[in-house]
Amino acid sequence: MRIAVVHGPNLDLLGAREPGVYGTATLDDVNRALAALAGELGAEVEPFQSNHEGKILDFLAGARHRAAGIVINPAGLGHTSVALLDGLLAIAKPFVEVHLSNPAAREPFRRRSLLTPSAVGVVAGFGVDSYLSGFRCLHNHLQRADAEHR
Repeated sequence: MRIAVVHGPNLDLLGAREPGVYGTATLDDVNRALAALAGELGAEVEPFQSNHEGKILDFLAGARHRAAGIVINPAGLGHTSVALLDGLLAIAKPFVEVHLSNPAAREPFRRRSLLTPSAVGVVAGFGVDSYLSGFRCLHNHLQRADAEHR
């Protein structure tokens, strides 16, 4: 089972960008932790990061043939991008939204995500563990769905 992990805008700056909010782990640290977890679960992870909405949409369109589901940290695009939501809906794969910080405890404009109502679930506020929990939960969800279709 392959799960794609999408890291949205500015997540390439993890470790240096507002460490009091996002922690000190780098994007490489996040991807290494995800690869280790995927190995434990007998799954594959396909990480992708871009600061460009169109590149994320292109990645999602291509991933529809490779990935069983998506873990996505949409970053700021989650609050603003109908195109990102439409791209996720178009590929018809279950997805989990993750955030390193807790958007509900931050500025009012960060408290609403356009993706949340369509997500299988949301994990936020636990730093790197948000990604790991989201990955594990999506993996379990996909296994249950696969067992039900047999």
